[in-house]
Amino acid sequence: MGKTDDYQTELERLQLKLVEAQAWAIDQGLKTLIVFEGRDAAGKDGSITRITEYMSPRQTRMIALPKPSDREATQWYFQRYVAHLPGAGETVLFNRSWYNRAGVEAVMGFCTPAQHAQFLEDAPRFERTLVNSGITLIKLWLDISRAEQAERLKERVEDPLKRFKISPLDAEAQKNWDAYSAARNRMLAETHSDWAPWTVIATDHKKTARLNVIRHVLNRLNAPGVPAERPDPDVVFPGDEAPGRLFD
Repeated sequence: MGKTDDYQTELERLQLKLVEAQAWAIDQGLKTLIVFEGRDAAGKDGSITRITEYMSPRQTRMIALPKPSDREATQWYFQRYVAHLPGAGETVLFNRSWYNRAGVEAVMGFCTPAQHAQFLEDAPRFERTLVNSGITLIKLWLDISRAEQAERLKERVEDPLKRFKISPLDAEAQKNWDAYSAARNRMLAETHSDWAPWTVIATDHKKTARLNVIRHVLNRLNAPGVPAERPDPDVVFPGDEAPGRLFD
C-alpha cells in the first residue's frame, strides 16, 4: 500500500469517528464552533472540506463572509458574525472569522491601530460570552513556511481548477510576510485564553496537517464511545507554546 492509500485509509477512519462524534453532539444538543485562521494558502479550505465531507448537511454550516457592507462597517464589529453562531446540535466552521481584524485588516490598513488594539482587548471577552453560553469553541491557526506558501500561491495561478482560491490580496501575502508574522504573534499572545485557547497546526505537509486537525477536533469533542487520539505534537501545539515554533 502506497503513501496515498495509507493517507486515504486513515482519513476515512477519522472521518467515520467524526460522523459518530457529531451524531452524539446532535443527540445531546451541543453547539460547536470551529474557527479556522492562518496565512494564505495554509490549507484552511482543504481541512474544512475533509472535516465536513460526511457530516450532516442539515446540522453543519461553513461560513466564509465577504468584506463588510457599508452598513455592516458601522455596526458593532462582532455583530455580523453573531448571526451565524450554532444552535443546538449544530456545527459551524468559520473559514476566517472576526480575527480578520487581527490580521489582514491590521496589516493592510483596513482598520486603525486603535481599532486593532480594541479588538485584541474585546475578542477574549466576546469569546468568554460564547463559551459561557454553552458553545464549544475550537480556534485553529494554520501556519505555513514562506517557501511553501510561495509554491502554493504559484500553483493557484497555474491551475484553472483553483480559480476561486485566487484573491487580490495573494500578492501581499509574500510582500508583507514580516508584518503578517508580527500581527500573528501579537494576536496569539493577546487572545489565547483558558476559555478559548489557540491551537497551532504546522501545515507544510498538508495531508499530515489535515489528519491532525481532525484528531484535535475529536479530542475537543470528547464524544463517549469515540476514543480520542493524541495529535502529533510536532504538528499540533498550544498557542501559548508558539514562540520559537512558528514559521517566520
